Amino acid sequence: MDERKIIFSGIQPSGEMTIGNYLGAMRNWVKLQEEYNAYYCIVDMHAITVPKEPAYLRKKSIELLATYLACGIDPEINTLFIQSHVSAHAELAWVLSCMAYMGELNRMTQFKDKSKKNETSISSGLFTYPVLMAADILLYQTDLVPVGDDQKQHLELARDIASRFNNKYSETFKVPDPYIPKVGARIMSLQEPGSKMSKSDENENSYILMLDKPDVIKRKIKRAVTDSLGTVKYSDEQLGIKNLMTIYSSFSGENIESIEQKYEGSGYGQFKNDLTEVIVEGLRPIREKFDNLMKNKDYLENIYMLGANKAEAVARKTLRKVYKKVGFIPRKFK
Repeated sequence: MDERKIIFSGIQPSGEMTIGNYLGAMRNWVKLQEEYNAYYCIVDMHAITVPKEPAYLRKKSIELLATYLACGIDPEINTLFIQSHVSAHAELAWVLSCMAYMGELNRMTQFKDKSKKNETSISSGLFTYPVLMAADILLYQTDLVPVGDDQKQHLELARDIASRFNNKYSETFKVPDPYIPKVGARIMSLQEPGSKMSKSDENENSYILMLDKPDVIKRKIKRAVTDSLGTVKYSDEQLGIKNLMTIYSSFSGENIESIEQKYEGSGYGQFKNDLTEVIVEGLRPIREKFDNLMKNKDYLENIYMLGANKAEAVARKTLRKVYKKVGFIPRKFK
């Protein structure tokens, strides 16, 4: 019996992955896979809260799976699966939506932010998707959930719903805790370093994609915002340079102090050239493995099929308990 704690996380297949996704999430997942029993999901059901072209969503789902694998996430020791392949996610979400309060969902800052951008046609899914997120987590009796600042509120909702259900129907769900990495790289926009790097940013010079070509990376780093001081210092007075130094340190493994010493008196030109090289070489093995995986669709199909089978066996066990406790008559089979 696996005694390791269970960890769950997922990413939407809604676009290209940035180096922020890699340094802030995926690379940490690789480190966690030996220590935890990990469920890593492609949350395609969350992706349709905003309309997506079907062929695009299918393409991005496969590419995201290949990206997981290219980063070093091992399907032999983790459960890698596509959310929509395990119907228990949607089934549990309905039950939990009957436990969630309108006031709680109204307070979700992500809903407020996203609804402002599309006020004329906001889907109810955009309003209720934190409940689906709670179902994702609670189905697997998750102990720990890696969360960034933008997801803390959603995890709190999952904890509240789990506790509410347990109090009403008896102990059913583990109440998950946040997993905060000891060292976490928060990568900011290259154009507005006060904001987090995002693949949805309208300015393509604001982010570096994991699959960007070397010449594109060079152009984006060259255009990255700095300042007029001309010194490579890790300071809140120099947010642009501070962000670039964080990226340099994250890819190279060098500490901030040694980077400051290396570029003392040299200005930003040499630093940016070297940073470009550090990023290009850091991403090269990932890009090469990704390209090879995308040529082997049968292998990828086998990975997500086996992953869904493993995930479903666990998810169904939880769902049966929930259905029984809320009063549903168990289905009979001949």
